[in-house]
Amino acid sequence: MEHAIPIPELYIFLLAAFLGYQLISRVPPLLHTPLMSATNAISGISLVGSLIVAGANYNHVSNILGFVAVTCSTINVVGGFLITDRILKMFKKVKK
Repeated sequence: MEHAIPIPELYIFLLAAFLGYQLISRVPPLLHTPLMSATNAISGISLVGSLIVAGANYNHVSNILGFVAVTCSTINVVGGFLITDRILKMFKKVKK
């Protein structure tokens, strides 16, 4: 009997999800902004990669998937910068 998702891959996914949750939940608030900046940089790299795939013009399916990837990556980058800006505003001192 063959499984749709092999057990080792499911085990690795669940372990990674658990460890990721544990790691992120223990990050002090002071480090959230640098982590968001690193995440935005990674999202920017994925945006460049998706632009390359979308512009390669291999076939119709790759063009559609590339467009979807560009759209998702752009939303991720813009959202990350908006959240980072909001976090930084929380740390600004109020002028009296």
